[in-house]
Amino acid sequence: MSEPAANPAATSFPTPTISLPLGLDVLRTYSGALVCLEILFGALVWILVASSNVPVPLLQGWVMFVSVTTFFLSSFYLTLLITGLADRINTDWNFLDVFYHFLALLFYFAAFVLEAATTAANGGAHINSLPNSTDSILCITHPRGNIFTVLSYRQYSINVAATVSSF
Repeated sequence: MSEPAANPAATSFPTPTISLPLGLDVLRTYSGALVCLEILFGALVWILVASSNVPVPLLQGWVMFVSVTTFFLSSFYLTLLITGLADRINTDWNFLDVFYHFLALLFYFAAFVLEAATTAANGGAHINSLPNSTDSILCITHPRGNIFTVLSYRQYSINVAATVSSF
């Protein structure tokens, strides 16, 4: 008698390997460059939103959550790759890399839309100084939409910079 054929479902597959280089060579790959950019722009959005007075906390709270979370996750991920600890963890790093960047893209796009909505809600309002006085007056020409914010020129500029950086 002949031996029964091996069941293909019962065969073991090799453990997933990481195709990204480890150590400082990871910075020369697209993935390493994306992680570095996520760290840089995450910190920049974090600083810019925190330096504004956060006129709409519900919208800008999500922007802060996204920027702080991706900043720390990207830093942790880059640390794993640079120190070589990623080689000791048995997972499919190629899938994890693509999945992480896709999730960061979705979260940052949502943050961009919300930050742009907060910035655009300032349309039609500006603060003018009264002539020969130290007092200021609020001028509202025509408010648009359901959200209305009153931002000084500095706060408006910071929100524009945060919108561009989150994009």
